[in-house]
Amino acid sequence: MKILVLMGGLSPERNVSLSSGSLIAEALCKRGHSVLALDLYEGIESPDVEVSSLFSSTYQSKYSVPTGLPDIELIIKEHGGRTDKVGPRVIEACRAADCVFLALHGETGENGQLQAMLDIYNIKYTGSGYAGSMLAMDKDIAKKLLRAEGILTPDWVRIDTTKPYDIKQIISVTGLPAVVKPCSCGSSVGVYMVDTEQELLSAISNAAKYERYVMAEQRIMGRELTCAFFDGKPLPPVEIIPKNGFYDYINKYKQNATTEICPAPIGEQATQKVYDITEKGFSALRLCGYARFDYILDENGDAWCLEANTLPGMTPTSLLPQEAAAVGISYGELCERIALLATRK
Repeated sequence: MKILVLMGGLSPERNVSLSSGSLIAEALCKRGHSVLALDLYEGIESPDVEVSSLFSSTYQSKYSVPTGLPDIELIIKEHGGRTDKVGPRVIEACRAADCVFLALHGETGENGQLQAMLDIYNIKYTGSGYAGSMLAMDKDIAKKLLRAEGILTPDWVRIDTTKPYDIKQIISVTGLPAVVKPCSCGSSVGVYMVDTEQELLSAISNAAKYERYVMAEQRIMGRELTCAFFDGKPLPPVEIIPKNGFYDYINKYKQNATTEICPAPIGEQATQKVYDITEKGFSALRLCGYARFDYILDENGDAWCLEANTLPGMTPTSLLPQEAAAVGISYGELCERIALLATRK
């Protein structure tokens, strides 16, 4: 197949996306496909190059995730101040492919906007459609749908940081300790663990640097798990044990910063409970193809669903490839099967 791997973009998760996309492109080439790895934001600057000539059967991944977040303003400046989120000739390149592998994380790649545009052009792409992507990306909406299905999720408050808010009222819902996060970011960007009222105020202010809408959430103590749903069934869950602090951006992408155990040693009953919730959540959020759900398993054996990720990371430290490997699916096979799912939509 001719497969276009879309990565990069202008999200704070740009670096993670570039790492995922590079590895996916290399793996698909090794599986015999003709691949073009393309930055969603940069696009194809030259108006004269023939797009079909850019697809190749060889690709060498050279990208790794830096410890810091990208300087989005600098990237825009380096491209003449262009703020269009979709670069030149991107749609043309998408139409030249048999399918588009979305290796994007955050904002445009996951909030349904890009999926809706690709649908307009009848372009096949990996993962969920525009509706499921939007519902899952907005953590407030996702939690409302999960709770409506009877799925346990921590109590929360959605905060519009452009308007006055009552910190006492927030604490009356979430209690302390609590978690603060932007409503629509991933990779733990802008996530803070807070123990006091002052820390809560500071965290809301800091999270608002990424997005207007911020969520304060009850912090559930317990074992951190994640479980993917792929091609109609759940994969073995992973237990996540950071060596320092919580599972933040650095602990997610720095080699050897976190211990990850797959399958998670939580017993058959808890595993089946996570499987059932994952399948139920996948349906409730109208997802398609594959996704990953994050949980806290408390001391009573209850699995609290935190959020869903419609385009899970595919970096060297990412969790979906570990879950697939546990059932005998190699990284390259996983990438190929995700692409094939897109062609059968």
